[in-house]
Amino acid sequence: MSSAINLLSPPWIAIRSQLREIFADRSEHRVLEQELADYTSEKDLHDLGAILDRHSDAETGDIRRILGARS
Repeated sequence: MSSAINLLSPPWIAIRSQLREIFADRSEHRVLEQELADYTSEKDLHDLGAILDRHSDAETGDIRRILGARS
């Protein structure tokens, strides 16, 4: 009886797909953090806050979390 793992089986394909999605999400998050790093002055942050207030929390949640972690 062979104990080899078939990496092309549906469970392994699903796991690889989930990992790719996680890595892509993390990459996008890092890019967003880098873009937001340019907003440093009080005026910049105030202007950004005004822009964010025009949108729902669902749309701006990631940005608000990143900015909140910086303070």
